[in-house]
Amino acid sequence: MRGAVIHAPRDVRFETLDDPGIVHPTDAVIRTAVTCVCGSDLWPYRGAEPIGDPHPMGHEYVGFVEEVGSEVTSLRPGQFVVGSFATCDNTCANCRNGFTSNCLRREFMSTCQAEYVRIPNAQGTLVATDGVPDERYWPGLLAVSDVMGTGWWAADAAEVRSGSTAVVVGDGAVGLCGVIAAKAFGAERIIAMSRHETRAQLAREFGATDIVAERGEEGVARIKELTGGIGADSVLECVGTSEAMRQALHSARPGGNVGFVGVPHDVAIDGQELFFSHVGLRGGPAPVRRYLPDLIEQVLSDRIDPGKVFDLSLPLDQVAEGYRAMDERRAIKALLKP
Repeated sequence: MRGAVIHAPRDVRFETLDDPGIVHPTDAVIRTAVTCVCGSDLWPYRGAEPIGDPHPMGHEYVGFVEEVGSEVTSLRPGQFVVGSFATCDNTCANCRNGFTSNCLRREFMSTCQAEYVRIPNAQGTLVATDGVPDERYWPGLLAVSDVMGTGWWAADAAEVRSGSTAVVVGDGAVGLCGVIAAKAFGAERIIAMSRHETRAQLAREFGATDIVAERGEEGVARIKELTGGIGADSVLECVGTSEAMRQALHSARPGGNVGFVGVPHDVAIDGQELFFSHVGLRGGPAPVRRYLPDLIEQVLSDRIDPGKVFDLSLPLDQVAEGYRAMDERRAIKALLKP
């Protein structure tokens, strides 16, 4: 088969790879229907994370079951499935407590920008749809496997409530999906922080009531101005930089909550400042599997359409262009079709 391999910063190649097979009896192999480039893939692409030896890339996927291991009894070849970037058995104590992305048998997916993918912990990780969805739903279902599930977790962790005010820090795919989630959770006012008109327009389409272009202390001041000098009830931090975290913490009101889902890079939190702010803080890798059945149903019933974050569609063999377009902010998110 063929798939994406990163060799060095800004050096992604489409190469021939070994076909995946069943390694453990809990595995499945799927044929990829669509996959994509994630904003978090840009950290190594930009040299902000070590790459080491050349290796495959990608952690978002939907596809068709090709083969299952002997212990996988809930799936069969031919089914269309949606999974999570973090695999899980969906039975351990952490999974039962809702934190499937901290499963005791967790493995992070990392080879999904390819024609075929081995899925560990397949029985707990994969959710089969009723029949094969119309292809127009595939982008939305692909979004559910990570960015929509992560945006949903951001709103959940930030405790967005009906009638509340929510701020979304970050206008990438996760942030835009956070706007969808905040609206679904019942937020009355949703303030999206964006300086990119195309992204701001999509945020408005998804439910944002206000757009704030300012950054840093000016951005915090603008949030305070819009919230009567107090701050927001909930803030969704969807970037992962020190600046984004600081802006999120300072934009929340005393007693408010920050849900942080951007993978942290050089983020340090002042314990003294957090203590006296009365701001709650929760985040981590999104427990996507917890949300999958509900989010799949919402996509297939046209209640949400997170597939709109894919504003660039390419053949899988042009994956390098997908990386370039996202790195240069010419695209929010690149969809890849084998």
